[in-house]
Order: sequence, then structure tokens, then C-alpha cells
Amino acid sequence: MNKLVLTPHFRKAYKRIVRRFPFLLEQIDQSILLLEKDIHNPKLKTHKLSGDLIGCMACTCGYDCRIIFVIKGEVVLLITIGTHDEVY
Repeated sequence: MNKLVLTPHFRKAYKRIVRRFPFLLEQIDQSILLLEKDIHNPKLKTHKLSGDLIGCMACTCGYDCRIIFVIKGEVVLLITIGTHDEVY
């Protein structure tokens, strides 16, 4: 089990995305719980990023919603959340 740490930027982005897309709330919360248990769960479609976000990873939490995070040992640092176009 991983320890999740939510950055202030993630918290703000979470509130913004849930306000815009309230129907995604349950999917987002389930994805966060899965991240805590196993970041490589196939439901998350976890993948490494390149370019400006090299060193980061992303997972899906709905059709067009992504969570960007970094792994530091046993800690998963959640950086931001948003639509595909917002986070990449």
C-alpha cells in the first residue's frame, strides 16, 4: 500500500474538475483509492510521461480525465488532475 500525498495544486485542481464535471466524482475517488493500493492496476492505465513531464506518471480516472503523479519511494505525490488537454 502506497502513501498518497496531495499537493496544494492537486487539491485546487480536484475541486475545479469536480465542480465542472460532478458526474466524475465517483470515478476520480475510485481511481485515487486504486492508486493508493496499486499504481499499476490495469483499470488505471498508468503510463510514464515524456517531454516537459518526464519523470512523472499519469493514470486515467474517466474518459478524458487524468491524474499526474510522481513516485518517491513508498510515497505517491499527486501533482494535478484535469482533462487530457489541461494536464499535458
